[in-house]
Amino acid sequence: MAEPAEFRSYYGKPILKEPAWKQPDVPLYLFLGGVAGASASMAIVARPAGHANLARVATVAAGATSVASVAALIHDLGRPERFLNMLRVFKPTSPLSVGSWILAPFSGLASAAALSTITGRLPRLGALAGVSAGLLGPAMCTYTAVLLADTATPAWHEGHRQLPVLFAGSALTGGAGVALLAVTPAEAVPARRLGLVGAAAELVASSRLEHGLGVVSEPYRTGRAGALLKASKALTVAGAALSVFGRRNRIASAIAGSAYLAAGLCTRFGVYSAGVESTKDPKYVVVPQRERMARKANAST
Repeated sequence: MAEPAEFRSYYGKPILKEPAWKQPDVPLYLFLGGVAGASASMAIVARPAGHANLARVATVAAGATSVASVAALIHDLGRPERFLNMLRVFKPTSPLSVGSWILAPFSGLASAAALSTITGRLPRLGALAGVSAGLLGPAMCTYTAVLLADTATPAWHEGHRQLPVLFAGSALTGGAGVALLAVTPAEAVPARRLGLVGAAAELVASSRLEHGLGVVSEPYRTGRAGALLKASKALTVAGAALSVFGRRNRIASAIAGSAYLAAGLCTRFGVYSAGVESTKDPKYVVVPQRERMARKANAST
């Protein structure tokens, strides 16, 4: 019998080029944007519920992390005008264009709300900006996952159903992490619940990425990406457990918040690393293509 076929490319070159985005700029941009979106949405829920201090912390966090996210993106682009050029047109069929038009107004609104909260000036306009940013929050949490999945990078493209859930869950735990660090356990009740919801979503989506994509799941389980994602899951579980069992302890609550934030960083860097690795081996391109062709052929018979 013939030996199993090995997937090779001409002259040993990969079929796809590695993503050209820089590290750590882009993973940080992914992480900070998610925290900003979740924090802004948490603020507009916390304020009517009577958690004024939590709303204040979340508003300031949303403004700070959104500005930091834009800074990381601009540093990756190399020149600020390149970001402005992305806003010259609005193309609904392009995740990059739509994402730019989510990030730009969100960061402006979140920054305005944060400045109003810090200075006490123009409170009505600040509150309106905060509500508007909060409504854009869910899109901020997930649009970067859609942006990655729309590329030809196998690990990202094949995970187009799981990545938005993973990023949304990780964003929720990140927003909760900031709150758990900054407010007392009694004030952090909504953030604690938000973190538990995010942790559950993140763990389920991560498991499906690691085991539900066939051969393309390998980069999520091995190498640097595998180590980072394993660390992310351990930190997420630790953060969730500490937030529940240490809900009356200020130190335990702060450690839970730190674990959530560290898990979010590991998730973004892990996903990015998995994407890079999946471009290096031709089998991650060839096998899914053949599987799709086989499914279409079976469906037509």
